[in-house]
Amino acid sequence: MAEKYINAIGRRKTSTANVRITPASKFSITINEREFENYFPTVELRNTVKSAFDAVELSQKFAVTAVISGGGVSSQADALRHAISRALIIYDINLRGKLKIKGFLKRDPRAKERRKFGLKKARKAPQWSKR
Repeated sequence: MAEKYINAIGRRKTSTANVRITPASKFSITINEREFENYFPTVELRNTVKSAFDAVELSQKFAVTAVISGGGVSSQADALRHAISRALIIYDINLRGKLKIKGFLKRDPRAKERRKFGLKKARKAPQWSKR
C-alpha cells in the first residue's frame, strides 16, 4: 500500500517549488534529493522555510520532499514556504487563518522588470543633452 501524501506547488519570482508532504514520525526535509541543511546554507533561509510549520505548530508530524527549479536561493526558499503552506491547508483547512495572517499564502508577484528598447535598464535612460 502506498503512503498517503499531499502535493502542492509554490512560486516566487521565477522559482517553482513542487512539494510532497507525508505524515511521518520524524521531521525531515529533502530538496532535490539533497539534505535541507546542505541546500540552504544560511540560518535565515532555513528559518524562512520552517516558518510555515512554526506558524501552525505542526513541525514534528511531516516528512517533506521538494523539487525546486529556477531563480536564486532566496526566492527558492520563499517558493518552498508558499508550497508548504498550500499543502498544510489541504491537510487541514482550519490552518488557513494562521497562515493567511502571516502572509504565507500570497504568491509574491514582484519580479524584475524587463528592459525596454532605447533605455539602459528597465527605467534608466541614457544621459540627455540639449546640444
